[in-house]
Amino acid sequence: MVGEGIEQGVFSIERALEIAKEVDLDLVEIAPTAEPPVCRVIDYKKFLYEQKKKQKELKAKTAKVIVKEIRFSPHTDEHDFNFKRNHALNFLDEGAKVKAYVMFKGRAIMFKEQGEVLLLRFAQELEEHGKVEQLPLLEGKRMIMIVAPKKKK
Repeated sequence: MVGEGIEQGVFSIERALEIAKEVDLDLVEIAPTAEPPVCRVIDYKKFLYEQKKKQKELKAKTAKVIVKEIRFSPHTDEHDFNFKRNHALNFLDEGAKVKAYVMFKGRAIMFKEQGEVLLLRFAQELEEHGKVEQLPLLEGKRMIMIVAPKKKK
């Protein structure tokens, strides 16, 4: 413990500052909302370093979400559909999300239903490997659907 020989307890701010000066350290307010406020006699630079280190470790442990995109047109052929489905299966097995979208060019926007049927069929074929996170939704000239990988047992 920092400041050996210092008894633990409740001190006035003046006494706490004296103790901090005696051991040549800083008085740091840990919990200002507590009654009375909680302070600790520590090396402030070391305290900041430890906090940055903890934050860095937490950030490293968070899972990074990778989103892969697969593009269709409303008139995608059977072979192309199967080819793209196989790519999506590989992406889902690697743990990446798949953002499948149908791009409508020019007058192709008249085939919205065809695009939605295509995306729903795509979702149905990926059902074993992933679950639909967002159903087909038309945004401008794109109909977008997101499929997330299923948790591995």
